[in-house]
Parts: sequence; structure tokens; C-alpha cells
Amino acid sequence: QVQLVESGGGLVQAGGSLRLSCAASGRTVSRYAMGWFRQAPGKEREFVATINRSGRSTDYADSVKGRFTISRDDAKNTVYLQMNSLKTEDTAVYYCAAKWVASPTILTKQYDYWGQGTQVTVSS
Repeated sequence: QVQLVESGGGLVQAGGSLRLSCAASGRTVSRYAMGWFRQAPGKEREFVATINRSGRSTDYADSVKGRFTISRDDAKNTVYLQMNSLKTEDTAVYYCAAKWVASPTILTKQYDYWGQGTQVTVSS
């Protein structure tokens, strides 16, 4: 199994930036497709971004395209979410997720392992 721990959340003004990190342990993250999800108060958890094992393919929710960037550093066993031009509607708990996949090219929105989440609050 892989264990995931998110960090980097906090309070930021609208228009600002944050970089979330997801540190993996227990297994090398290079064997996993990785993703970020978020859950705002009173709402269901929603997909934010995904990256395949090779790091060459990514996909984003329409609401964050052009503002958020997912990346991975397998040498550090860490996945990142760079969030720019933050909006108040980005306020949520952000979760990192992992799925073991055989192929380095697969993108997925279905995950097996989840972190505990990190709070991101964007003020107006």
C-alpha cells in the first residue's frame, strides 16, 4: 500500500497562489497514476487534476484549466499541485489520490488510495 500526506494548504487572498505537495510513502510513487480532488463545504468531492505515471499526460477539471498545474517528482516520491489565480470558489479541502497502473500512459479519475486532505481557503 501507499500512504499519502498532503501539505501546503492555507489562507490566501483571491488572485494569489499556493503549491500543494503530496508525499508518498510505503511504495514508490512511480508505479502510480496520481490525482488531486477537492471537497467544498456542503458539496461532493470533485476531480481537480490527474497525471499519468510518465508525467507526460495530464487532465484538469474545466474550472481549473489554465490556472492549476499538476506535476510529479518521482525521485522525491512527491506530487504537486501549483494553484495560481485562486478564486474564492477554490476554497475546499484538497485530497491527493493514487492508483497503481501497469501502463505509464494511462490517465485515470478512479483512485484506490487517498490522503487526509489539506485545507485551502481563498478570501475575497
